[in-house]
Amino acid sequence: MRFGKIWVSLLALAVAQPVAAEWYEATSKHFIVYAQGSADLVQKRAERLEWFDGLVRMFNAIPANEGDGSNKLTVYVVADDSAVRRLFGKGGDHIAGFYQGRASGSVAFTPARDERPDDINALHPQVVLFHEYGHHLLLGNYETALPAWFGEGYPEFLSTARFDKDAIWLGTPAQHRAYDLLMAAPLSAEQLFSLNMSQKLRDTQTAALYARGWLLTHYLVMDPTRKAQLDAYLRALNAGTPGAEAARAAFGDLRTLDKSLSAYLHKSTMAAYRIPITRLPKPVVSVRALSPGEREMITLRMRSDRGVNRETAQPILAEATPIAERYPKDAVVQGWFAEMALDAGRLDLADAAADRALAIDPKSSQALVYKAQVHLRRASAAHATDPAVWREARNWLLRANKIDTNDAYALQLFYQSFRMAGTPPTDNAKAALRRAHELVPQDEGLALTYAVQMLLDDKRDAARLVLRPLAYSAHSQTDNPAARLLAALDAGKTGPQALAALGAPLMIED
Repeated sequence: MRFGKIWVSLLALAVAQPVAAEWYEATSKHFIVYAQGSADLVQKRAERLEWFDGLVRMFNAIPANEGDGSNKLTVYVVADDSAVRRLFGKGGDHIAGFYQGRASGSVAFTPARDERPDDINALHPQVVLFHEYGHHLLLGNYETALPAWFGEGYPEFLSTARFDKDAIWLGTPAQHRAYDLLMAAPLSAEQLFSLNMSQKLRDTQTAALYARGWLLTHYLVMDPTRKAQLDAYLRALNAGTPGAEAARAAFGDLRTLDKSLSAYLHKSTMAAYRIPITRLPKPVVSVRALSPGEREMITLRMRSDRGVNRETAQPILAEATPIAERYPKDAVVQGWFAEMALDAGRLDLADAAADRALAIDPKSSQALVYKAQVHLRRASAAHATDPAVWREARNWLLRANKIDTNDAYALQLFYQSFRMAGTPPTDNAKAALRRAHELVPQDEGLALTYAVQMLLDDKRDAARLVLRPLAYSAHSQTDNPAARLLAALDAGKTGPQALAALGAPLMIED
């Protein structure tokens, strides 16, 4: 296998930026990008992401659907790797970007500057961002359970997409995996197909999973005959056949497959697809400079949007309060501040900020959802039993839903409000939960909640469809509740019996 030099497209855009560089927001069909620099630079970032989105959709024959534009991925472009790691927090010492799929808004964080642009074997920011967006797209469009090696190997396959002047190359070598492919101890095919993701992997095993997963994926996807074998393997796996057994039925002797992979790795050249840009939808991107208030608030917004708890929300709120006071007529600032206040438990501040945002923009679904959360939390804290109190809270969500029927977070909260009230969810609430999951299947907590509701209703087949991807995920918990629920169902238990066997409630946190 030749690990020649590959130019990464966004590296040319990742130039050093002055501290006082303007902040811009670029909005396209699938993305909202916040970045510093020039308007042209930020627009190009969004365009490249849309080109990549179109490439993946075309290559995988992903059809357009009604909810595509409602739940955009927000991409925050920060200064460098160090800024990414500070945002990530504990455990992020070596990361070059990260992603979170959420009904409240999926986010990704990526550095503007590449710290090692000339190192052909480095893990470059674009590779990380494309890998994570590969996850986002696949999880958002397929209910198929993907084994860990393919669940990571296929995003790795997508992540090395390379832009030329008038085309995109797909399937170029994963040079950032060169060491693990050529020097480290590999995982055999038998091991790849038999991995138990409920057991924690060592760091070397995780690296081998990504590297060999990419190699096996490339080997199978680039050849039509082998691609048919891969499809047969995935069908068998999703029908309940154990991994190694499904692999032998599809690929034959696994030791022979290992030898074929070794030969494939050491080929002097490797095939890749060249897709002309003209075959992809032309991106439509609008760019605006952030307002003065947004510019002052944006770094706090990133810290807030990364995810906080009650304790870590306090210093963010303290810094944000004087900014919000200076810009009472800025609807975006007030909306961001309302969320920060909610996270910190200051319902009074959140309520007032949401009111200010709605006074400026009565159709702000974000502010309506924040108003709903204030009412829901107050009702819950008061242990309200009056149905009128809960109806009033839900009315804010219904108003948000009228503005955007595909607002997944409003739908999720509508279902959740019944749990908070201690009353059984209505059929409409269950339908809202189902639709929220359809819109943002990337949110694992939401998916698990939907699976639990299906089990409570003893709809075991529907629950299995949702549980399988969670059970096979390479990022699953060590004590994987989805895998345990599937095992209980396979043992013949009803949905309620499977939940009882688990011994703990599984619902979204308030």
